[in-house]
Amino acid sequence: MFTAIQIKEMMDAEPFKPFRIHLSDGKSYEVQNHDAALVSRNSVEIGVHPDPDGIAERFVNCAIMHITQIEEMQAA
Repeated sequence: MFTAIQIKEMMDAEPFKPFRIHLSDGKSYEVQNHDAALVSRNSVEIGVHPDPDGIAERFVNCAIMHITQIEEMQAA
């Protein structure tokens, strides 16, 4: 099980390494940069479908208790 602190550490890493969050319902979301998500005590808000300027189409709320895997990705 993951914690908010572990995810926050990944968000604050220098240099930042993109990662994918997998959820218990089978969905997954990519976090491409440190501005793409916001970590709270029990959830992560992830901006999805960013345009070329990095502006998210919308945000999804991912409960930390439903995160099953965090996978490091290749830098874009």
